[in-house]
Amino acid sequence: MSEDSPNHEMGDADFDDEHQRDPLTTNSGEAVPDNQNSRSAGVGGPLLMEDYHYFEKMAQFNRERIPERVVHAKGGGAYGTFTVTDDRISEYTMADIFSEEGKETELFIRFSTVAGPRGSPDTVRDPRGFAVKFYTEDGNWDMVGNNTPVFFVRDPSKFSDFIHTQKKLPSKDINEPTPQWDFWSLSPESLHQVTWLFGDRGIPASWRTMNGYSSHTYSLYNESDERYWVKFHFKTDQGIDNLPQEKATRLAGENPDYHKQDLWDAIEDGEYPSWTVKVQIMPETDAEAYHINPFDLTRVWPHDDYPLMEVGTMELNENPDNYFAEVEQSAFSPAHVVPGIAHSPDKMLQGRIPSYDDTHRHRLGVNFEDIPVNRPKEASKNNYHQDGQMRIDDNNGGGPNYEPNSFGGPVEQPSVEQPPLAVSGNADRYEMKERIDNFKQPGDLLREVMSQDERDRFVENVTGNMAGVSEDEIKHRQITLFFKADPKIGRRIATELGYDPEAIIDDKLLAVEDEISDADVVADLLE
Repeated sequence: MSEDSPNHEMGDADFDDEHQRDPLTTNSGEAVPDNQNSRSAGVGGPLLMEDYHYFEKMAQFNRERIPERVVHAKGGGAYGTFTVTDDRISEYTMADIFSEEGKETELFIRFSTVAGPRGSPDTVRDPRGFAVKFYTEDGNWDMVGNNTPVFFVRDPSKFSDFIHTQKKLPSKDINEPTPQWDFWSLSPESLHQVTWLFGDRGIPASWRTMNGYSSHTYSLYNESDERYWVKFHFKTDQGIDNLPQEKATRLAGENPDYHKQDLWDAIEDGEYPSWTVKVQIMPETDAEAYHINPFDLTRVWPHDDYPLMEVGTMELNENPDNYFAEVEQSAFSPAHVVPGIAHSPDKMLQGRIPSYDDTHRHRLGVNFEDIPVNRPKEASKNNYHQDGQMRIDDNNGGGPNYEPNSFGGPVEQPSVEQPPLAVSGNADRYEMKERIDNFKQPGDLLREVMSQDERDRFVENVTGNMAGVSEDEIKHRQITLFFKADPKIGRRIATELGYDPEAIIDDKLLAVEDEISDADVVADLLE
């Protein structure tokens, strides 16, 4: 490669602000005005179908790997049952799954790592996918979450870029830490999830000993058309247990399928793992005035404000008969809700709604929901879809393939329509700025949730990983973000990496160090 080539390898980046860079365009050559924020109806409104750049970006991203999943490629799963133990939730939703105490619903769950390919080890430091398919009487409801209640970004336009930083370098086909820390240091909203990731819970001891979260805010609505915002929590009944880095690294070599085998063996031995399912519920009218944007995926709702309410229990009690047919071909999508459960203006959730089914159609074919593990069990499937790859049923026979028609066939059901959601504003690209604080909750996690031993391991995990970053500027930026969350942690990380904190941290930040430590974030300094 010549010295004049613009395609530098990672680590050779030119940090000169005057360095000439080509304009970002779509595949058709159209200039992209904003690659960070999707177009929405008003500041907090839903995303718009006209945002072609986003759809092209995600459609391209969804087709990058054949045939495995682009993300969540490595995983395992099992069948089980959800049982309602407290029907107070039925006050807030008409969803039949929650209609009465003792009601049981069959389900299938898939656990996974996020970044690695199918052959990667289970015990890497990575968020875990926690996807549950409930076979309800009203159709399949997919709760597609993670084992963390937050995520790295709050706008879907940044998702594929983030995932690229978790993959191998295109030049070397080798994983290196520089891209991820470069992205995180330039994306302050990632700090909360990064703090989770490099804490003890970044490597669960097993899938059985970790929690699951919807992460996103969804909505519930009842027969009176009253809407409530909701977050789902799956609390492990086995107790939280995690792996120290040294043991996780050893197990990665000894048994790359350690978590998969652990779940399989537990179910085969009759030691059925279970989770207590709880919800946080917010009245619709609270959202606008609440001091935290309730649709910001990088933040949690404090339990003091919205306490956890028990709903039921989930038990896993049956292993699949064939891994490929039932686990590898399982397909989950946050688009799949049932009457009584709906979405929210969470931009990341809105972006996932079309993306997941799109990637399933690419990976498994347009009729992927005819595969037995994905097919509704308690509800019938009736529509006018026709033909396509791997159509395995009667293709809707010889009846009409259009609607409306005069010859019979399924018809719409207005009674299940969700209540209207008020939206307003100009169609534009909006960066989420109101009620945003990227540093308080990560700081609270470090100071108020983690013990001293956990903080020590956190610093060790972070510095061990950041030591391999090729550029000092990237390390300095990230150290500053940690300092804004907790100055003591920021100072420790700087020192461990061989830097003088006084030399790399802004004097204005050093001047308000005590205030930041008390979590009284000085907004004009921390933006």
